Amino acid sequence: MDTPLSTIAVVGLGTMGTGIADVLVRAGREVIGIDISDTAAAQAVAALEASTARAVARERITEEERQDVLARFRTFSDLQAAAEADLVIEVVPESYEAKQEVFRALDGVVRPGTIIATGTNALSVTRLAADSTHPERVLGLHFFTPVQAMKLVEVVSSVLTDPRAVEAVTRLALDLGKEPVAVGDRAGFIADGLLFGYLNQAAAMYEAKYASREDIDAAMKLGCGLPMGPLALLDLIGVDTARTVLEAMYADSHDRLHAPAPILKQLSEAGLTGRKSGRGFYTYAAPGSGEVVRDALTPLGSAEASAGREVRSVGVAGSGTMASGIAEVFAKAGYRVVLAARSQEKADTAKARIAKSLARSVDKGRMTGEARDATLALITPAGTLDAFVDVDLALEAVAEDLEVKQELFARLDKICKPGAVLATTTSSLPVVACARATSRPQDVIGMHFFNPAPAMKLVEIVRTVLTGDDVHATVREVTTKIRKHPVDCGDRAGFIVNALLFPYLNNAIKMVQEHYATLDDIDAAMKLGGGYPMGPFELLDVVGLDVSLAIEQVLHREFRDPGLAPAPLLEHLVAAGCLGRKTGRGFREYARR
Repeated sequence: MDTPLSTIAVVGLGTMGTGIADVLVRAGREVIGIDISDTAAAQAVAALEASTARAVARERITEEERQDVLARFRTFSDLQAAAEADLVIEVVPESYEAKQEVFRALDGVVRPGTIIATGTNALSVTRLAADSTHPERVLGLHFFTPVQAMKLVEVVSSVLTDPRAVEAVTRLALDLGKEPVAVGDRAGFIADGLLFGYLNQAAAMYEAKYASREDIDAAMKLGCGLPMGPLALLDLIGVDTARTVLEAMYADSHDRLHAPAPILKQLSEAGLTGRKSGRGFYTYAAPGSGEVVRDALTPLGSAEASAGREVRSVGVAGSGTMASGIAEVFAKAGYRVVLAARSQEKADTAKARIAKSLARSVDKGRMTGEARDATLALITPAGTLDAFVDVDLALEAVAEDLEVKQELFARLDKICKPGAVLATTTSSLPVVACARATSRPQDVIGMHFFNPAPAMKLVEIVRTVLTGDDVHATVREVTTKIRKHPVDCGDRAGFIVNALLFPYLNNAIKMVQEHYATLDDIDAAMKLGGGYPMGPFELLDVVGLDVSLAIEQVLHREFRDPGLAPAPLLEHLVAAGCLGRKTGRGFREYARR
């Protein structure tokens, strides 16, 4: 185990195995590729030839260097070829039977000091090690696909693993230009442990017909900055693979959030496993293709636009960042905007904030000075809601307090003209409770903007059981006109984004609470392995721990699922006044401004 890992065998030359081999040979290692399928071996060689040819064409390597790389990769169909390896990495199908068969065979082939690594992302490394003659040399080495691009490698130790083996593969990962994260042996490790729970909830949300597959995916991409929506990602990973991972996680945690959504079983058993089969949650041009094609579930374009009400003027109630951001958005789109606050002074301050925002856009060349002046001219600050008497759409962005909002809606009901649409920007409160505070609940709807409103493209349109069809059509049309992306959802806690995002954040807190991984390792794992723009603890501190706790509590009350109960660590930090960046301390400490 103390010798350099210069010769490495990769067992299983599928997409992951081929990617690992590619990275290893480019880093100067001798690689022995082993697969029982001659076709898979030939495809691995072809993939390496193609990737290195592209590197030559882009002048990243010379042709001579390319030939050296290709010469270091040899393929075989027999595990005996691993006899000379210093390290064996298995990436065969995700089942104990398949992996144990490989491990038992390797015991009779490799040297006692050879390290054996499993590429599993869900199965127990300890269980695999226990079946080995030398359990101390067995560990997990979890790469992420595409291996060439993804920086994260989870190095997984069991209670039996020799620390020298961990040190050796960690050095190797660093030599490969990767960022290794050390984790203990539990299903899903860090990245998949957090990711697959979120994917499972998205599948369940779709199965319940709460929102369309397109709206769920768009909401998470636009609302959270994710590279892919959860259902498209499930298709990429493989619906059957996701089901296997979740089964392993549930067996480990007994958390209902990890119990595979029934739709995953239905799709798997029907052979609709995602991109690789040509159909999963979406339909693809061909098996293995990433091109989504229209199917029976693809929405046809909005037929409702002509049924909406005319909107020429908009009232925005509130004076905070969200209210001023929304007012800016509507004014930029050419709507006359009345910005009403509790006093004229607060309203003027809110308009001044918009002026600064527009000035920054001018400085960056995003708009002209004339456009800025025209936009500001459309905004009228007012110190009373009475100024909403003639608006076609009244939208509130006041404190996230149900009593405050209900009182405001009762006033809007008296002030606004008949036919005006009344909207709330709540992110967690029941829209129907606001509607019931009026005499016209059919005119009330939710329009959940995301912060900062001028930059974020998503608007969740929340329809209650009382909302009129024409009101829904009106708001969808208006949302499109202000250059935002509307997604439809029903009136239940969290809507789409928060209902999927906050349980993921809560589970990250539980990992730290249980001393499974550090804040830094979890944040790194989700950014490097999941493509998240921010790690969960970075995001929690930005959102505010008090806000996060309130949303978790709403979700827990609504769905009554024990797995949604706020993590005690979050409750303790909020009780101690550690609310994140705004107080200078949350999960991390920040310099006071």
